[in-house]
Amino acid sequence: MEKKLKVAFICVHNSCRSQIAEALGKKLMSNKYDFYSCGTVLKDQINQDAVRIMKELYQIDMEKTQYSKLITDIPEVDVAISMGCDVKCPYIGRNFDESWDLADPTGRDDEFFKNIIKEIENHVINLNYK
Repeated sequence: MEKKLKVAFICVHNSCRSQIAEALGKKLMSNKYDFYSCGTVLKDQINQDAVRIMKELYQIDMEKTQYSKLITDIPEVDVAISMGCDVKCPYIGRNFDESWDLADPTGRDDEFFKNIIKEIENHVINLNYK
């Protein structure tokens, strides 16, 4: 059996977009990759709008399976993807393999959130690393 690549989704706070990407990666592509998310600053909890909308759209309860993690809390990864920080992206000790340049939906309406989630889903299902 071929070894699965480890993919990390990285944002500053690891509370919204990167958490969504990890959850969707695990649900949609876990046969091909191992997924992680992390950041450089911890939040007390995952964004509650993200939690609510991911339950609604995908029946994923991110609060039961995920938590905010630092870069040092995950294993060394093969692929590092920036969510597209609205501020300077954190330095992670290496270059990012991709930047998805996603707007932060925090504080925005549900429609905006759902559009960002769909963008993340499209990126996740189109990952192509070997």
